[in-house]
Amino acid sequence: MQPFTVVSGPAVPLMFANVDTDVIIRIERLTTLGKEALGPYAFEALRYRTDGSDEPGCVLNRPEFRGAPLLIADANFGCGSSREGAVWALQAIGVRCVIAPSFGDIFFNNCFQNGVLAIRLPAKQVNALAAAAEGGRAFTVDLPQQRLLAPDGSKMSFEVEPLRRESLLEGLDDIGLTLKHAAAIDAWESADLATRPWQWPALDTSRPILAQPPMERT
Repeated sequence: MQPFTVVSGPAVPLMFANVDTDVIIRIERLTTLGKEALGPYAFEALRYRTDGSDEPGCVLNRPEFRGAPLLIADANFGCGSSREGAVWALQAIGVRCVIAPSFGDIFFNNCFQNGVLAIRLPAKQVNALAAAAEGGRAFTVDLPQQRLLAPDGSKMSFEVEPLRRESLLEGLDDIGLTLKHAAAIDAWESADLATRPWQWPALDTSRPILAQPPMERT
């Protein structure tokens, strides 16, 4: 997972409430495409006309926001079905951080599992950030300091749960966080094997593994 420390760049103001995961990426795209190929299909119902041409009124198609690393959204972003591919699709268009008043719970968790920072801020602050984003002006999100720097120089703080912050800073998912304690896990297993060898038949070399009982004949 790519670590997240400090990210700077434009922020796309996608100010629609209740943008669900099917809007972010349609389910059929996930059945045939890998993560890296999802970018052209992210938000396709918003970005394209029925003939496949770009929708000129869509903010995502504006030159200043193409490849923007930040996305500012309205309430309940990422609601709907539990679809990890929605986060992959955002990553495929360059998004590293999403800022919104609220998120779909599963989507929120999936962001952190895949290296995307999801920030909850009050709606008033989110609206102010969306207004400041016009023109593609740059923001800076500083995760070590848990601080967001707006284009006008103003700063605001945000909170991230300590374990999630650690996982993003180090680029680790749940398995990676667990493996940080591999030495302690190995030590415990060795001690437990010495005191309770019957719990570890496949690893206990002091006696043969018990044979399976014979099948009863009928």
